[in-house]
Amino acid sequence: MKLKIIIHKAEEGGYWAEVPAIPGCATQGEDLRELIENVYDAVDACLSVDMSTAQLGINDEVMELAV
Repeated sequence: MKLKIIIHKAEEGGYWAEVPAIPGCATQGEDLRELIENVYDAVDACLSVDMSTAQLGINDEVMELAV
């Protein structure tokens, strides 16, 4: 999966980024390297689903797709 991110220079120094395709998904970093590492973590967290609370019917099945 490829996602576009918008990188902003923070007024207090460093950078922050948002992922427009995932509402509310944003992170920050002191430099671009740290920012990119944090973006990966943020996207992973934003797309994580707690399957322990999912309500599945008897004929339902969970499938994981890589896109």
